[in-house]
Amino acid sequence: MPRYRARIAFAAMRLGIPARIFVPTVCSTEKIGRIRSYGAELVITGERYADALAASEAWAAESGALRIHAYDQVETLLGQGTVGLEFEEQFPDLDTLLVAVGGGGLIGGVASWYAGRVKIIGVEPEAAPTLTYALKGGQPVDSPAGGIAADSLAPKQVGQLMFPIAQSHVQNVILVSDAAILEAQEALWRTLRVVAEPGGAAAFAALLSRRYRPQSGERIGVLVCGGNTTAVNFDAVELEAQTIPK
Repeated sequence: MPRYRARIAFAAMRLGIPARIFVPTVCSTEKIGRIRSYGAELVITGERYADALAASEAWAAESGALRIHAYDQVETLLGQGTVGLEFEEQFPDLDTLLVAVGGGGLIGGVASWYAGRVKIIGVEPEAAPTLTYALKGGQPVDSPAGGIAADSLAPKQVGQLMFPIAQSHVQNVILVSDAAILEAQEALWRTLRVVAEPGGAAAFAALLSRRYRPQSGERIGVLVCGGNTTAVNFDAVELEAQTIPK
């Protein structure tokens, strides 16, 4: 969710429109710095995203500002659905796509695009099982909101708009541990030199930890999204590069 807020801040900067972005105290310093670098007014309030959302809604009602919800808004779902379009253009023969779940805007948009033509698997941290709880309860319900990926995958509930989409087009939801997410972060950097925040590495964690076991010949896509993290010590990496003989 914070990466979505950063994109809003960037778009507002390019358009010359003032933006006020609300985030909770759990938001990482990297994401806070990125949002501020785009010139948006940043309000840090509450411990979790539900708290920041409530504060933003109160301010919007008072000021008349245009509201842009991080995941539970038609326009947000439509924008996220373009990720599905890109996957289909680049990999038209895909069988399965693993997508991390927080509020559900991303997986809702992608699942809407494919509409059952590809198997969509949601991946959530064990400490933030929002869609898992919703599917068991038959509706969005409050769930735990903790763990290593709490700064991007831990709202209290999934969105109302995405939930019927998930019921129709998300085949399964897998839970992964914080340890598996950390291992996925490290593997992405070590092998591919891809920097991913915990929420961004969650989908890959399901594959790496074998919580999702592909069938023989199954063509799988993994959505890695979000690079705001200090998981990589770039100073050390730069030093290592400088010591390599030319």
